[in-house]
Amino acid sequence: MSAPPVQFLDRDHSILAFNERVFDWARRPSVPLLERLRFLCIVSSNLDEFFEVRAAPHLTAALSNEQKGSYTAQSFETLASAAHDMVARQYSLYNDELLPAFAREGIRIVAHGERNAAQRRWVKDYFEREVQPLLIPVGLDPSHPFPQVANKSLNFIVRLGGRDAFGRENEIAIVKIPRVLPRFIRMPGSGKAASKGSSKERLFVSLSSVIRAHLTELFAGRSVGQFSQFRVTRHSDLAVDEDDVKNLRTALRQGLEQRHYGQAVRLEVSAGCSDYLSEFLLQQFNLPALALYRVHGPVNLVRLTQLVDLVNDPKLLFSRYSACYPTQLQPGQSFFERLKQGDVSAHQPFESFDAVLDFLREAVNDPQVLAIKQTIYRTGTDSELMALLREAVRRGKEVTVVVELKARFDEEANINWAEMLESIGAQVVYGVVGLKTHAKMLLVTRREGRKLVRYGHLSTGNYNRNTARLYTDVSYLTADPLLTADIDNVFVHLASQSRLPKLNYILLAPFQLQRKLVEKIDALGEAALQGKDTRIVAKMNALTDEDLMLALVRAGQRGVKIDLIVRGACMLPAQVAGVTDNIRVRSVIGRFLEHSRVFYFRCGGEENLYLSSADWMNRNMLRRVELAWPVTDPVLRQRIIDECLVAYLHDGVDAWDLQPDGTYALVNPADPMQRLGAQAALMARYSPLHNTGK
Repeated sequence: MSAPPVQFLDRDHSILAFNERVFDWARRPSVPLLERLRFLCIVSSNLDEFFEVRAAPHLTAALSNEQKGSYTAQSFETLASAAHDMVARQYSLYNDELLPAFAREGIRIVAHGERNAAQRRWVKDYFEREVQPLLIPVGLDPSHPFPQVANKSLNFIVRLGGRDAFGRENEIAIVKIPRVLPRFIRMPGSGKAASKGSSKERLFVSLSSVIRAHLTELFAGRSVGQFSQFRVTRHSDLAVDEDDVKNLRTALRQGLEQRHYGQAVRLEVSAGCSDYLSEFLLQQFNLPALALYRVHGPVNLVRLTQLVDLVNDPKLLFSRYSACYPTQLQPGQSFFERLKQGDVSAHQPFESFDAVLDFLREAVNDPQVLAIKQTIYRTGTDSELMALLREAVRRGKEVTVVVELKARFDEEANINWAEMLESIGAQVVYGVVGLKTHAKMLLVTRREGRKLVRYGHLSTGNYNRNTARLYTDVSYLTADPLLTADIDNVFVHLASQSRLPKLNYILLAPFQLQRKLVEKIDALGEAALQGKDTRIVAKMNALTDEDLMLALVRAGQRGVKIDLIVRGACMLPAQVAGVTDNIRVRSVIGRFLEHSRVFYFRCGGEENLYLSSADWMNRNMLRRVELAWPVTDPVLRQRIIDECLVAYLHDGVDAWDLQPDGTYALVNPADPMQRLGAQAALMARYSPLHNTGK
C-alpha cells in the first residue's frame, strides 16, 4: 500500500512561525535587557519585510474578492489574524515587561504627562530649535489633496477646529516627519538617583511625544482636536521586466524612486486614534479594516534600536565577543604560500572575516597578481572590500566585478558601487538576464614563474564585514586547480553568457544544482531499499522547493534517515505518521543569525559534504545563479560536519523541533548535561577569553 500524499505546510505561516521563534528571545528574562529590546526590534523589522514582500497578493485577492492561485480573502484574513496577535503580544511585552525593567535600571522614556516643568521647557526648546523648522503641516482641501506618504515613514494626522486663514473649514491636516530626525532623544538627567545604587537616571523622550506635545504650535489660530501618529507599509518588491528594458541599472534606479510609494498593505495608528481618523486613513490608502493595526506605543518599534545605542550599557548587553583569527591561518602569513599546502575553511563569526579581507589585500598589493574577479551581492554602504578593489584598479590589475543590482533592499548601494567601479576602469557586469547572481566567489590569478596560478575564495555568506560579525557562515579558501578552474569558468559564463563548459566540482544553478541534489537524494533512497545505512543532514535558511521536498519524502519513505536544520520557512512537515516518519526538522535561533548552507550525504562508509550559497527554494534553484561545492579534504570535512551539523543536532538550548501538526516546540532536555547551545559551544571553542569570562 502506497503512503498517503504529503500535505506541504503554508509558506507564509511558516515565515510567521519563524518570527515567533525570534520573539522568544525578546521574552527570555535570562537575556540581557538591551538585547531583549534588540530582538523585539528584529521581530518588528522581520514583520515589516513580511508585509513589504508577502502581503500584497493576499490583500489584492481580499479587495477583489477573487481567488488568485492560493491567494484568497480567507488567506488574507488568516494571515492578518496571526499578525494582529503577534503585534499585540509585542506591545504587551514592551509595555508590561521591558519598560518596567528599564525603569528599574534607571532608564525611562518620559511621556508628556510625566514631565516636570523643567523637562517641559527643555522639550519645548528642543522642538522649536531642532524639529519645528523641518515640519510643514499640510491642510487638506481640493487644491491640497492627501499627500504622498512614504513607506514606513512617521506621520501625524490631525483633526482641526475653527477656520483657516481663508475662512474655510478644512479640518484634516497631515504632518510628515522627516527621517533625518532621531526617534529618541536623551534628556538632561533629573538629578534623582536611580534604583539599586546606580548613578543618575537616564531619561529619554520620543520624537512622537515631542511633536504631540506641540501640535498646536503648528496650527496657529486653529484648535487641535483628534490626532494620531500613523505609519503605512507598502509593497516594496521591485518588479522590472529585464526583457523589456535596455539598461537594467537605469530601470532599477527609476524603480527605487517609486518603491516608497507602492501599494499600501498595512496601516499602523496609535491605540487612541479615533474611528473617524482611522476610517479616513483606510479610505485614503484603499485598505480594509483588517489592515489597520492599533498599537500601544511607537508605531515603529524598529526605531527603538536607537535606544539600544543611546543607552549602550555593557551590563545590559551580551558580553563582548571577539572572533579569533581563523585557526588554520597565521596573521601575516602569505595566503598564497599557505594555500599551496591545502584548503582552508573559516567558521564565521566565531572566526574572523578579517582573513578574507587580508587575502584580498595581499592580492591587491602583490605585483605578481594580474587579475581579480569577484561577485558583489550585499556589501553594505561602507565597504573596505570596495576600497581594496578600487586600489587594485589603480595598481593596474584586471578587475572584474559581477554586481547583483537586484539584491532586495540593497539595490541602491549596489548601483552606486557599480557606477563607482565603472568610473575608475573596472569591468562591471550584471550577470545573466532574468537571474539573480547569488553565488559568492572571489578569484585571484597570479603569475608564478612561467605559469598562471589561481587562488579562490567561496562562501555561504556575503562579502559584508558587518554582517560577518552577526551571521554564521563558512568561508572556503582554495588553490585546488580543478575547483579554481570551475570558478573561472563561472565568471566567464556570467560575463559573456557563453555556454558553460562541464565543471569539475561545482554544481551550478539554474543548470544542474537542483537536478543533482534530487539525484543524490534518490540514489540514497535506492541504497536504503537495498539495506544500506544511509543518512542525509542538510542545513539551510529555508526549505520551500517542491521537487527537493518530494525527493526527501521519497527517500525517507524508503528508509533514509533525514535531519534538516532549517532556520526559517519550512514547508515540509516532519514526523507525520506514514508520510515523513524518517524526517526530522529543527530550527536553531541563537544570538547569531544562522546563515550557512551545508549538505551532507552518507551511504555506508562513503560521505559527501557540500557547502553552498543556495537555500532549497525554487527561486534559488531555478531563478538564481547559485553554487555548491564539495569539501574533499577529510579533515576539513569532519570539522565542518562537527561544527555546522552535529553541534546543532545536539543543541539543547536554542533549538526548536517541528511537530507533526506544523508547530514548533522548544527543545528542553530533561538531563541538564544536554542543555548546551551550539553557538555558545562554538564561541567557547574559538575564544578562550570568552570561555573564562574575562
